[in-house]
Amino acid sequence: MADLLLEVKDLHAGYGRAEVLNGLNLQLSAGQVVTVIGPNGAGKSTTLNALMGLLPFRGSVVFNGVDLADTVLEERVMLGLALVPEKRELFGTMPVEDNLVLGGWRARKLGLADWHHQLERVYEMFPRLKERRTQLAGTLSGGERQMLAVGRALMSRPKLLMLDEPSLGLAPLVVKEVFNIIERLRAQDVSILLVEQNARAALEVADYGYVLETGELGLHGPAEELARDPRVIETYLGAARAAH
Repeated sequence: MADLLLEVKDLHAGYGRAEVLNGLNLQLSAGQVVTVIGPNGAGKSTTLNALMGLLPFRGSVVFNGVDLADTVLEERVMLGLALVPEKRELFGTMPVEDNLVLGGWRARKLGLADWHHQLERVYEMFPRLKERRTQLAGTLSGGERQMLAVGRALMSRPKLLMLDEPSLGLAPLVVKEVFNIIERLRAQDVSILLVEQNARAALEVADYGYVLETGELGLHGPAEELARDPRVIETYLGAARAAH
């Protein structure tokens, strides 16, 4: 695969003795949006947590040519991995801008002279964050908190942005806005690994998709093909999609 950025082979991970992932294989090329869809409890978030170094794993994970087997979370951040967790995990008692500046520590540590310009780029992408830059993060709406979580991750200038259920708990209009953001990032060649229960929206913005079922891959293929696959339509997209 050209410009292979992430290659996962035979990934096993879980919590304590409970194994959630059973030999997952996954690939992502630079500039691609790859989505992992599936029901609750299938192992989607576990996949991202294992890749980020928040959970121990067995198997092989190679990111940008580096084997991640013996690397800790901070090293993975420095290599260019960024995770936007499901719960967003913002510093609620700090202003919006302070949250963003904290996200830029990788760029500062790498000595990237223009790291502060990234703040302007984030404000350009999310004008609402600029308007609320002095507001405490904990007082933002759900959609604004998601924007801030994505903006903070982008401050690190990641090689791979991993999004865990970005539409969870958001109103339909806000969900649409979140997926518009993903499309804009894709247009800027940001590589994205998207874990999402909203299969329809995920497959619309992705290049390639994996269907995860109880820790194992059910199906995978180009997102457009998966969106037309009768099994995916029946299980994840509903009859309405089949009529299109």
